[in-house]
Amino acid sequence: MEYAILDIETTGGKFNEEGITEIAIYRFDGTKVVDQFASLINPERSIQPFVVNLTGINSEMLRNAPKFYEVAKRIIEITDGAVLVAHNAKFDNRILTTEFDRLGYNFEKDTLCTVELAKNLIPDMPSYSLGKLVRSLGIPLSDRHRAQGDAKATVELFKMLLVKDTNKEIVKQFVKKDPKKQIDTKLLDIIQKTPSEIGVYYMHNDEGDIIYIGKSKNIKKRLTQHFTSDNRKSKAMQLAVSAVTFEKTGNELIALLQESDEIKKHRPKYNRALRKTVFNYQLGSFVDELGYINLKIEKADARKKAITTFSNYQSAKNNLENIINKYRLCQRLGGFHSTTGSCFNYGIKECEGACVQEESPEHYNVRVQEFLDEYSYADKHMLIIDRGRDIEERSVILIEDGKFKGFGFYNLNYQINNPEILKSIIRPMQNNRDSQHIIQTYLRKNKVIKTVNLKPDTAK
Repeated sequence: MEYAILDIETTGGKFNEEGITEIAIYRFDGTKVVDQFASLINPERSIQPFVVNLTGINSEMLRNAPKFYEVAKRIIEITDGAVLVAHNAKFDNRILTTEFDRLGYNFEKDTLCTVELAKNLIPDMPSYSLGKLVRSLGIPLSDRHRAQGDAKATVELFKMLLVKDTNKEIVKQFVKKDPKKQIDTKLLDIIQKTPSEIGVYYMHNDEGDIIYIGKSKNIKKRLTQHFTSDNRKSKAMQLAVSAVTFEKTGNELIALLQESDEIKKHRPKYNRALRKTVFNYQLGSFVDELGYINLKIEKADARKKAITTFSNYQSAKNNLENIINKYRLCQRLGGFHSTTGSCFNYGIKECEGACVQEESPEHYNVRVQEFLDEYSYADKHMLIIDRGRDIEERSVILIEDGKFKGFGFYNLNYQINNPEILKSIIRPMQNNRDSQHIIQTYLRKNKVIKTVNLKPDTAK
């Protein structure tokens, strides 16, 4: 067994929005390092100030560094067939997987975490942070919080853990894999016929009826989880399933929309959870007596026009706070503070004074409208373009008069530039508040290849 021992430094920031600033990987054959790779990475995004202070890596240092896609092939080569080893492997593996997801590549590795291993093989240490642990063990560590220094120290720590692992528990117990249980031959055959790609899958019973619909970034892996799980629902599905069909979607947004639409259409026996509405709060707007556009978080209500929707109140509150900061809106008019006078941001000069009528409604509403134009696709005619099911294909989602019309796939641009051809490639779907929520939430959190605004009569 060979290991790819690595460390990654990132920009910091929101979960799954971080970028890599530095990476170091040492390929280790169990006795010695046989290959190594280290590089600064241009993350194409800003670095959090506290991270700059911690690592010493700043944007100027990364200006001429390679971007991730330029080193991706080398990372694939040096990790091929190896188990990923890192101090807090869950973090490093998530960051790498996210970067490869952005490139449309399925990067999937078994992982070992030296934090977990050390806690089991060297118990009762005062701390298991990398710096304190290796210092306690007499392992040299230079360039702390830099990828190469931390990765070198992790190599030496892992060597020590291999020596201490007299029962070979590292191989037997800590490699993170799907459970290798005895799977019924029928289920094993089903798994082998499915792809390790993103899409929607359909479980059928002996009569051919659909009993479950799901989506996954890796259909084969997800089915393996279904067919090895011990919970009551999974066991019932294992007994009932006779065959599985699937449709590749190329990206997660199409998968989410298709899954939601198909569950509503077929109402499978084991899909009770997703039959329900997936959001509970919405952001609305109104014009007050002075002419200012106000924003307001409210309970989801089909009778009221929503700018965008949220799964829970905390998500709505966090997003509204970001919106207020991004567009320099007033906290009081933004519905964030229920004060009667000036808002807090006015006192620190982050609000231009709409709350005390120092900024005119006309001037203030321009920024609110900028937000509305970006966040809401109400009354818009647009296409959302993203990855397709193979490298030459693209997916397209059609929004017409602010309504979701469906999606399709194309290879040539003229197919979406010609209204008649565009209509023929679109797979019609129901426009409902769930589909709107899925699209708005996805676009808030993820990047797509591009969005294209259409003239009102283009797709009609």
